[in-house]
Amino acid sequence: MKFLNKTLIIAFSLLAFAGCKKLDIAPTDRFSDLTFWTVDVNVNSALNNNYSLLYNSSLYFEPEALSDNAYSPSGDLNLIASGNATSLTAKFAGDWASYYKTIKSVNIFLENVDQNKTLPAATIARMKAENQFMRAFALFNLSKWYGDVPLPDHDLTPEEAQVIPRTSKAAVSEYIIAQLEAAIPNLPSKDQLPASENGRITKGAALALQMRTLLYQGNKMAEVVAVCEKLINNQATYGTYSLTSNYSALFSDPATNKTNSESILSLQYVPTVRTWQNFWDFAPRTVGGRVSAMAPTQELVDDYIMLNGKGIKEAGSGYVETNPYINRDPRLTATVVYDRYTWVNPNNTTKTIYIKPGSDPVQPGLDEYSPGSQSASATGYYWRKYFDPIALSSFVSGNNLHLFRYAEVLLTYAEAKNALGQMDATIWAKTIGALRARAGFTDPAALSFPSGDLTAVIRRERRAELAMEGLRTDDIRRWRVAEVTMNGFAHGAKFATDQNIDGGYIRTQQRKFNPQRDYLWAIPSSEVSLNKNLTQNPGY
Repeated sequence: MKFLNKTLIIAFSLLAFAGCKKLDIAPTDRFSDLTFWTVDVNVNSALNNNYSLLYNSSLYFEPEALSDNAYSPSGDLNLIASGNATSLTAKFAGDWASYYKTIKSVNIFLENVDQNKTLPAATIARMKAENQFMRAFALFNLSKWYGDVPLPDHDLTPEEAQVIPRTSKAAVSEYIIAQLEAAIPNLPSKDQLPASENGRITKGAALALQMRTLLYQGNKMAEVVAVCEKLINNQATYGTYSLTSNYSALFSDPATNKTNSESILSLQYVPTVRTWQNFWDFAPRTVGGRVSAMAPTQELVDDYIMLNGKGIKEAGSGYVETNPYINRDPRLTATVVYDRYTWVNPNNTTKTIYIKPGSDPVQPGLDEYSPGSQSASATGYYWRKYFDPIALSSFVSGNNLHLFRYAEVLLTYAEAKNALGQMDATIWAKTIGALRARAGFTDPAALSFPSGDLTAVIRRERRAELAMEGLRTDDIRRWRVAEVTMNGFAHGAKFATDQNIDGGYIRTQQRKFNPQRDYLWAIPSSEVSLNKNLTQNPGY
């Protein structure tokens, strides 16, 4: 994306300007807080800086390991998933600081950009709207994890920062919705964006964040439907979106990943300029992976349905435990690497991935499951989704990470319609049916409107479609099922030494989830000690 290729000023410079005392006379040999914002290139650099603060690859991928989708042996992720986190846990403090850093930088921008008198008024209005979205997104994530949080709607003085109280989660959500409503008229639609501005915030992105905010409240399903219908039915106003034809290409084909009809907002990456490298610790070692820092669970694998639309435990599914990966949802192969997986290399050659202990013809088998291994997968599975075939050495990737996709709109619409008792064959066909058809299902039994528990079907579909996109933890928390899914063992493939325990499936991690405590993260103890008006969440 060209506008991210420009030089980004670092956040420190903005904070430094904010910290200076006002001067009666501006220096003429350097920028000051009186002159910085009058220069057009500085305003654009400040905007780009805030885009760089919006989110990052770690915030994107790490939540998977806090759900039943994945296991990570890494530090805080292991600590949180096993129910042993405290108010001193570093991730709680790190994520809190990251979001509030974004909010501070946004507030500085919004309070100062009107000093510029040379950029067109419409350009300034658009930039303000983009920053309103960024602040709303940070507040959404803060309230999602921590519940009631401080809501700085302006750049706080040090004195204000030490006394600002928590605002209720409900009030924060109302503020987010109001900010997005105010921003939408000043944002372009996707169709109005030139190619050089791909990745900038649009009307569609603001609606998608509204949708997610309302959905997570749980009792606003009619409002969720209304927002979804704007994105589905009013595309002349909000932008033209549709499912791409190839699910895997969205994540792994560089051309499709960058330019497609499905992405509503993506984190923009550019090879050598802004990159991410998490996949180095997701991939099998025999294709260049380093260690397995986050591995898919058996629980995730089991939730991918058969090609006939049945779950693996349903009568007539055709599932064979000794040959478990055949006739499954094609998104399984697009997402998870399993034993005897055919890995397609960038040059279209293939490699078989041997994971079952002792099965690799070339020993030692680097990808084979080995109890206690510090490098091979602890679950007997690796990731394929987001593999970048043109990545630089050590999987340094310039592929985008999708924050909001049209597929999520369809899934959310189906969930909200079902919650309202309004799901029917027509809604099914343009939501779940369309997603399955795009995935590669052809059996009429899988594509037609089903009977039975639609809630379970829609939730399972959401899991399969959005796996490895950081949303599963949000879902199990908002559905209030985390005390079920996150209590007990996370499992891996059927490679355990003792086949009499849990059917021979690897016991990877003993997890604990206290519903009286763990639906919220701890307010970092360092923040509580600095602000006398910050109270702690229950149980910490």
